[in-house]
Amino acid sequence: MLPVAILSGGLATRMRPATEKIPKAMLAVGGKPFIDHKLLLLKKHGFQKVVVCAGYLGEIVQRHVGNGDAYGMDVRWSFDGDRLLGTGGALCKALSQLGDAFFVLYGDSYLQCPYGAIQQAFEESGALGLMTVFHNNGRFDRSNVEFRNGRIVEYNKLSPSARMEYIDYGLGILRASVFNAIRQDAAVDLADMYADLVRHGQLAGYEVQERFYEIGSFEGLHALDTMLKAEKGSAAK
Repeated sequence: MLPVAILSGGLATRMRPATEKIPKAMLAVGGKPFIDHKLLLLKKHGFQKVVVCAGYLGEIVQRHVGNGDAYGMDVRWSFDGDRLLGTGGALCKALSQLGDAFFVLYGDSYLQCPYGAIQQAFEESGALGLMTVFHNNGRFDRSNVEFRNGRIVEYNKLSPSARMEYIDYGLGILRASVFNAIRQDAAVDLADMYADLVRHGQLAGYEVQERFYEIGSFEGLHALDTMLKAEKGSAAK
């Protein structure tokens, strides 16, 4: 599997006061810190190399995870520094540790999807990037992708149109060359980079059937906690 970058640099303001002293990745869910579940899920799907793009209180997560030995993985770290670089800027800073192509995963998402098939679709597409999408229809969050005939027609997080029934699933793959024009210290939003790739016909799409879980809201945290505890109960029977 390709390396995977985990974007974990946000301020987690929607989860205050729970995240005033601990980062979102360390919130307890299913009986242990969220980052443990996330890394073990990635390990299960064959990932070996992880680069955590860290920001707010990232040192706490680094002390807990270390170099990944406890998970049977190679975990490396890239910190924004004195100012937040945004999701795209954080990836740009971590490029030297990621190689020519890599998965991108938002730090607060828990995605039970076919990662191997997604990588294969990316490699076969010949595109500079790939975005996974889910037919959301406004169910779990605001839909922001127009996806037709296996192709991403438009992506807009800020001003979604009525034609957008799909949502950015929170998992993508990018080639390092996408960042060639970006300065190492620039603050850039990954969403803007995705939209630019769409305009140039360089963003492939992959429809995922499995719903997404996230801990970016208290409702999402509760839903994931319920699911993980149900899974644990079923496995114990």
